[in-house]
Amino acid sequence: MPIVVSSLNYTYMPGSTQEYKALTDISLTVRDGEFLGIIGHTGSGKSTFVQHLNGLIQPTSGTVSVDGFQMADKKQRIKGRALVGMVFQYPEYQLFEETVEKDIAFGPRNRGLSDKEISERVRESMELVGLQHETFREKSPFELSGGEKRRAALAGIIAMRPKYLVLDEPMAGLDPKGRKDILNTIRLLKKRTKCGIIMVSHSMDDIASEADRIAVFNGGRLERIGTPGEVFADSEALLKMGLDIPQVSRLALELRQRGVEVPEGLFKLEDMKDFLLRRLRRV
Repeated sequence: MPIVVSSLNYTYMPGSTQEYKALTDISLTVRDGEFLGIIGHTGSGKSTFVQHLNGLIQPTSGTVSVDGFQMADKKQRIKGRALVGMVFQYPEYQLFEETVEKDIAFGPRNRGLSDKEISERVRESMELVGLQHETFREKSPFELSGGEKRRAALAGIIAMRPKYLVLDEPMAGLDPKGRKDILNTIRLLKKRTKCGIIMVSHSMDDIASEADRIAVFNGGRLERIGTPGEVFADSEALLKMGLDIPQVSRLALELRQRGVEVPEGLFKLEDMKDFLLRRLRRV
């Protein structure tokens, strides 16, 4: 069953002089196994929205259900929350145990699992995120590189075997290699575990290349939702919202402005290359 969000509204500090409506009438469904990208300018409500998906905060009005579990109900929330793994910005700050193995084992151990099951989950999750078990298990998390710390933190979430994985700017602050490694890890996780991915990102190229659908937030509202081709077909509207667009979409926009008839919804490098080669052959 999917995650279903219906008529979600959220207001920070209601009734105070600092009252601020962060989300207005959000309704969407996260399908089983899909990769949903979430984009929007700073302050558009993206992070507030994803915190509702595992009940970290509760709607001012509206509902959120995870596989049929109503997240407003305390007992059902426990079951729903177990299905949703949350990875915040800079998750390496959540590392605290003396070894990588102990840190990854913390969540499963709190679930009361057997030592055998915990050991299997730790090994499996480390291998999934590209941390060799024998090499890293006894290392202190604080000895790792930035990218390795982030993968260790991600392994701790994966060890809980969530059905949905929520990633809030997972590549923030990483160098190009670290960004590439994390993105490859996310691809592998989706392929191996079949879990649904909900990823907030400012990198339009990452979202364009990975997402099945994209939700665009603007001023606390869900401005639009669709496939990458549908969303990036209207690049000018995204730019007016203060958003970036994929490099290929930017090139397509510039070509159109110069009088070249470029197909709408072109956002992948290979598709642009094919289009340009066909055009050159006609010249």
